[in-house]
Amino acid sequence: MMPRFRIDGPQLVPEDRHGPSPLSGRSGTYALMPTAPDLLVFSRTPAAGGSIPAPRVVMSGDAGGFPLSDLIAFLSQSRWSGVIRVSSPSGERSITFREGEVRGASSDDPADRLGEVLVRLGYVERAQVEAALREQPPSKVGRALVEKGLLQAHDLFKCVTHQVSEIFHAIVLCREGSFFLVDQPVDEKTGHIIQLSTQSLLMDSIRKIDELAHFRKRIPHGRLYVARKRPSDGKLEEDEDRVLAMLDGRRTILELGHAARLSEFDITKVVFRLLEGGFASVTDKPLMVPAATAPTPVPRQQVPVSATPASPPTRAVPAVDPRPVARVFNFIFREIRDEVAKQGMDREFIAAANAALSGQALSSSPVLEGLAFAADGSLPEGKLIEGFERHRSQLGSEPLASFKQALSDVMFFLLFQAGELLESRADEDLARRVKELLATLEAP
Repeated sequence: MMPRFRIDGPQLVPEDRHGPSPLSGRSGTYALMPTAPDLLVFSRTPAAGGSIPAPRVVMSGDAGGFPLSDLIAFLSQSRWSGVIRVSSPSGERSITFREGEVRGASSDDPADRLGEVLVRLGYVERAQVEAALREQPPSKVGRALVEKGLLQAHDLFKCVTHQVSEIFHAIVLCREGSFFLVDQPVDEKTGHIIQLSTQSLLMDSIRKIDELAHFRKRIPHGRLYVARKRPSDGKLEEDEDRVLAMLDGRRTILELGHAARLSEFDITKVVFRLLEGGFASVTDKPLMVPAATAPTPVPRQQVPVSATPASPPTRAVPAVDPRPVARVFNFIFREIRDEVAKQGMDREFIAAANAALSGQALSSSPVLEGLAFAADGSLPEGKLIEGFERHRSQLGSEPLASFKQALSDVMFFLLFQAGELLESRADEDLARRVKELLATLEAP
């Protein structure tokens, strides 16, 4: 817990007055910088220099005055490792980076919880999540559902990836509150093992930024109250009908988002559509007279739809040798399988991996089509190379990088699976060995 202070008139008072002062060693004169309402910044004058060990804040700022997308793009390009934490009216969220790529995310918004994501995407029923939570802590709910046979391992991986992506988008779209860049080690295991491309996430976020700018013309912020003007005409989308039924003029857009289990972006989009259709109105004050009793909202079930990107035009690409890449990744795959085999769970592990491969749940790369893991955890090298040569004209201007990315996606699913099965120390040791093996691909 970070030390907390309260502004009491002209004084800054620590909430915990019994322990050692968190300001010990910080004596001197400080200037109060002009900042947004959610942030106080003091600067020692004159500066004394020095440093403290990690974790420490190395940058802070106003989320409404500096585009977080630009900051994240810089962190990606500089291969930075650490955490960016954002505190806004819709909640506190953070993203963990390792060498510029997204390796995890957290949020205190109930809509961002893994159980909510599983229900929202239609993979499990709410009653099943609630039953699992009665037996396991929230951090284990996904694994508990897999063990009960209610969820496939690759679907859990897909939902965890979606959860991290949604938290990332919420941070990039944030236009109020404050942000902090925290220098701290991230090598230790923290939750599920995943890796997402920061650049890909940013591209998707840019589309949402453009949409949100359009919504903000009528909805400047999420603290406006929403009232119903007329009932549904039967032509609204499911989310719109569900939110319209909840409108009573006494809840803000952010509060409606929490109640409907929608992100700030999604609830803003729904309310905007209701305003455009004349079904709702917004005001800066709540209605004093209760609205008519609304029907009970129907729980939302949504099935994810995956869009198949159009194949890029065929063009000549430079000759490359994919064999070293295939061999290193196969060595990694065998290492992961061998570690799981020590727990006597290698058959189930390979079966889950092959189910994910056959359903193209791990990667859309054509080089993986029709492949399956052998009992030792490896992919058939000859078929891998053949697939690369057959499809390399579809792999863009850097086919070898695309090949590595496809195998990396498979690797992170296997590490994700292994992390759910192994003890923490064995899992950390495996992650270290994998990192060493990957480094051989970058060696000159």
